[in-house]
Amino acid sequence: MQSRVQIVATIGLATKEKSLIKEMIQAGMDVARLNFSWGTYEEHAGYIKNIREASQEVGKNVLIIQDLSGPRIQEKTGHEFNKEAVEVITPKDLADLKFGLEQGVDYIAMSFVGNAGDILKLREEIKKLELVRTVLSKNTKIIAKIERKVALDNIDEIINASDAIIIARGDLGNEIPLGQIPFVEKDIIKKCNDAKKPVIVATQMMMWMVDHDLPTRAEVTDVGFAIISGTDAVMLSEETASGKNPLKVIQMMEEILLEAEKETGRTVFNLL
Repeated sequence: MQSRVQIVATIGLATKEKSLIKEMIQAGMDVARLNFSWGTYEEHAGYIKNIREASQEVGKNVLIIQDLSGPRIQEKTGHEFNKEAVEVITPKDLADLKFGLEQGVDYIAMSFVGNAGDILKLREEIKKLELVRTVLSKNTKIIAKIERKVALDNIDEIINASDAIIIARGDLGNEIPLGQIPFVEKDIIKKCNDAKKPVIVATQMMMWMVDHDLPTRAEVTDVGFAIISGTDAVMLSEETASGKNPLKVIQMMEEILLEAEKETGRTVFNLL
């Protein structure tokens, strides 16, 4: 039995081998995320090849999300939004987008969305690139990452313009008081459920497992309550991209999802 709620796992250096990706799919991974803030095109092309081959061997359709980096300033301890940026689509994003569409990714995740206009601009850029080569035309979908306070102010129009939403709690926590995050998360989930748009809860869901065999009790509770609140997917970042126990993380996440789903009988709007 597999959970209805989907698991999005970031593929990176720790999970680049096809044999491991295959095990992760069998354990419950539904969607693969590629973080374009890191890595070369050669590395990402290798990830995509292995994801597709592993997916075919398992007999399960695994979607691929290309996560654009957006206007961020990289620091030693992480990154932050470049407040001097005029546009949220950077020249690097456009080059990365072209590569992603050539590779046939299923979703483009847009970082630091501020309003519906940002989504519409990205959609136009996708159309331009898809018109150049008709082989690319596959109605590539857009996920809006909610990371800024201004996005909360415009959340209804962003949900309406997007195909799905990621609640990116890490960057969002740099813009609003940390104590507000649980309530903002719950509110966005409800709005997405009402709009019948898939919503993904992300950031530090099983962070302890980057270095340990088990999650903290607080992380288990966090994941469980995200499901009860109505999220359609949960996302793993460093836990699978660079952590020591990527397969165990998937297995534990799937176990928590199945338990949480016993408490809910709701409809899940998945990314397929």
